Amino acid sequence: MTVKCENRDKDKKRVFYNTEDCPIRNVVAQIGDKWSVLILFALVEGPDRFNSIKYRVVGISQRMLTQTLRDLEREGYVTRTVYPEVPVRVEYEVTRMGKDLVKPLYQLVSWAEKHHDKIKRSRKVYDAKVNVSSY
Repeated sequence: MTVKCENRDKDKKRVFYNTEDCPIRNVVAQIGDKWSVLILFALVEGPDRFNSIKYRVVGISQRMLTQTLRDLEREGYVTRTVYPEVPVRVEYEVTRMGKDLVKPLYQLVSWAEKHHDKIKRSRKVYDAKVNVSSY
């Protein structure tokens, strides 16, 4: 696999450049934030309203939910539909591309669930070691 943001000479390690053509920096980094995956998982079950999403994604602030939904909409993973009712009703829904994205994310989540206990143990061992040696 060749990534458009890397320079790979035969005998050298990859160097990843911060360019507009880099799918790692421009796509993966966007969905790799703290909230995007959780919001996508909440919306993959069907369209939902802002307050319902906020209730289901525990710990997210109103401001962060607003910004993350805007970012997901900008990227094309989520659509926002405003219904001209009184009061106005707004729903968010995962797009076809968003659903395609969720598929490999489920694999990542499954991997995380499978290895979660091992990762927690590794962190505990590492933290104990670092606290003793204090770098």
